[in-house]
Amino acid sequence: MLLTSSDAPSEIWQTVLHELHRGALDPKHPFRYLTLATAGTHFPQVRTVVLRELTSNLDFLVYTDVRSAKVQDMLEVPRVSLLFYHPKKQVQVRVKALATIHVDDDLAQLHWKKISEKRQSEYTSKLAPGTRIENPDLGWETDIKNAHFSVLKFSPLSIEVLQLAKDGHLRMQFELASRWQGNWMAP
Repeated sequence: MLLTSSDAPSEIWQTVLHELHRGALDPKHPFRYLTLATAGTHFPQVRTVVLRELTSNLDFLVYTDVRSAKVQDMLEVPRVSLLFYHPKKQVQVRVKALATIHVDDDLAQLHWKKISEKRQSEYTSKLAPGTRIENPDLGWETDIKNAHFSVLKFSPLSIEVLQLAKDGHLRMQFELASRWQGNWMAP
């Protein structure tokens, strides 16, 4: 368990932040892979992405090919939801956030330099993600001179934690508008 009913909201906040930071730093932590939900054209869209960093301002950073459908979704509707789940501790963290897309700016260039040359090739595909192809080999053709790298920055407006427990679930919400003060909620 990550939290108990006797924990103070400030303790819960620090515990949640610690786990989120671990997700960005430890490739084996369950919070490393999160679910990103966007408002698609006809349906909401969900996909798994990799948490690369949680900044000191609480911005969640994720890398993607700028040509991906999720980028277009966020250009149209920048409101997103993030979902983290820790199966061992049976805790869910939901985040409502505003998305910004960084391409060829200082943030994108800083993170591009952190990626190994081998991994950089993942952002040099000749074809955009989701393009229909005749055979799988066509999806791996690259154009090393043209990178399509971007950093997605998710700035949270609210963070909600749900602790699942046999003796009763616990739920708390933290909001930017209240300077991240926690409020208990009915589970």
